[in-house]
Formats: sequence, C-alpha cells, structure tokens
Amino acid sequence: MKNIAALALLSSIALVSCKKETAKVTKVDPKTGKTVTVEVPADSVAKVVENPAIKDSAGIVTQTFKLEKGKTYPLTTYQRDTKTMTDPQGKSMTATSESTDEMNFTVNDIKGNIYEMTLNLVSKRSSQSAQGKTIVVDTKLPIPKEDELKMIWNINRALTSNKLDMKMDNKGNVISITGFDAVYTKVSNAVGTLIKDANEKASVVASLKESFNEKVLKDQFNKNLVIIPKKGIKIGEKWTTSENADPSGNIKVTSNYILKSLGNGVAEIAVTGGIPKKADKKTQGGITHSLSSELVQNGTIKFDENSGWITNQNITVKTTQIETLSDGKQSQSMKSVSNSSVMVNPSAK
Repeated sequence: MKNIAALALLSSIALVSCKKETAKVTKVDPKTGKTVTVEVPADSVAKVVENPAIKDSAGIVTQTFKLEKGKTYPLTTYQRDTKTMTDPQGKSMTATSESTDEMNFTVNDIKGNIYEMTLNLVSKRSSQSAQGKTIVVDTKLPIPKEDELKMIWNINRALTSNKLDMKMDNKGNVISITGFDAVYTKVSNAVGTLIKDANEKASVVASLKESFNEKVLKDQFNKNLVIIPKKGIKIGEKWTTSENADPSGNIKVTSNYILKSLGNGVAEIAVTGGIPKKADKKTQGGITHSLSSELVQNGTIKFDENSGWITNQNITVKTTQIETLSDGKQSQSMKSVSNSSVMVNPSAK
C-alpha cells in the first residue's frame, strides 16, 4: 500500500511539473466578431512591463510611447509596385518598381515627457524592372555607370548618412525636426559635381526642399508612428480616417482600422478600405470616353505593447483602372492593374 501511495504521489508531482503556465490574451473572435479572452502558452507571449505604453484601462486602449534612453528604434519603409497594362488587342506589359528608405531613431535624452532623438538617415534604394531589364540605384552600392542614374545616386547618397535632431513627446506628437540646412548644402555640393549651371543646380535643390523638409517628415511620422485615436479605442472597435488622393481633394482614400488584439506583447490592427469604384463618362464628337477606377487596401499593423513603437506594417493595395473609347458601334479598352505592397520594418514579421 505504501508503494502504491508513493507511486500515486510521484504521478501527481509529474503531472504538476508538466503543466505549462498560461497567459491571457484579449482579441476579436473572427467567427463571431466578439471580443474574447483566451489562454495561450506563457512561453509564446512576449514579456510585458507592468505599465506598458499601449494599455487597456477599463476597456479603453490608448497608445503612448515609453522609449529607453540610448536605445535605437527602426523605421524602414518599403514599397513594391507591379503594374500591368493591357492594350485593346489584349497585349500586356508589366513593370515593377521598388523603393526602400532605411532610417532609425536614437533616444539621446528624456526630459519630462519629451524625447530628444537623433534621426539617422541610413540608406535609400530604388529599382525598376520592365521588358527583362532592371536598373538599380542603391546608396550602399557604387555609383551606377549609366549617366542618367548618376544624378539620382549622388542626391540619394548626399541625403543619407545624415543626422537630424528631433523632439517628440510621449504621445507621439513630433515637436520639431532640425538640421535640414546641412543636408541641403551637402546635396548642393554633390549635384555641383555633375551640374555646372548655377540655375539648374538651384532648381534641383529647390525641388528637394519641397519634398524633404520638416513638415513632410512630420506628416510621415504622424501617419506611421501613431494609429490608435488619442481618445482611445475598444478591442474590436472600428475607426476611420481619410486623406486626399489627388491635389483637388475630390478623391479621398479611406482607411478603416480595427484593433484586433492586445495582450501578447503586440497590439495588432487590421486595415481595410480604399477608394470606392468610380465611373466617369463623357461624349464629344460622337465618341464616348469612359473611365472607371477603384482602389482596395488590406493588411495589418503591429506595435510593440511595451514601447508603443511600430514593429511591422504589411498592407496590400490593388488599383484597377479601365479606359474605354466607343463610337456606338465598336469600342476599345485599355486596362491598368497595379498591385502594391506597402511595408514598415519588413524584416520584423
């Protein structure tokens, strides 16, 4: 009897020791659409600090930032576009373009709720492929041999390996970005090696200033770094934003967001939306010109629950445009389909 009791005791100890610890994760059930709390193995859950940057308080999730002094945070953006054009005879031509901008942020000091950071512009890469030929401009590679690519490489190389000073508060509001004049001077000097005409050189630098300045970067970071509304949001709740798709503001891209889950060290947000199908038709001189277009986007964005920093974005965008000319008896159509991938920190899945 003693041996049996001892064996039973050993069995119970073995069962206890084999039992894995679990952690609770709050997410949206894809079948019912309801918010549920499920248990998952503790070793599959990232360690969450006691008071994380993205947290659930009484059912409302808010996003702030809790960055560490001396730590560097990545923000690499990547976009790949594959465009297929089909002519009226059904013949198709496909072209692919890619662009990568690698940058990161080093926290130098924290004063109250203000982060003093260095924005490091690390590298730029672009490529275009069509009809079996590919051209690449990469600041990590030597200058291209083609004359038409040398200017782009020189400007990009002058842009990278630069540092800007940035101040951001713990809610993600970018207060200031400074240091642009030194970058403009560097680009001007680089352009001067290829362009001798002063007016032409000034025109290149002026064009750069329009696309690379404090306002442009502030807008970019505000879109990438902060997604959750300031007032907070519930898990499973939807919110919507829109922005102009053309200079006139007549066409807008709508983005619908849903906070899918929180609690495993990651805040995951689903993204849908786009531009609803729109058709225009005009008749002149007996010829009817029709144009229809549509944009659809889908994907996810992930943030680190502890720091509030974006860890990964992967959004696909499909744009379809059909242009038709008709005289009432016969018609010809041109079709353009573009499939794009828009990523942030693509190496972090």
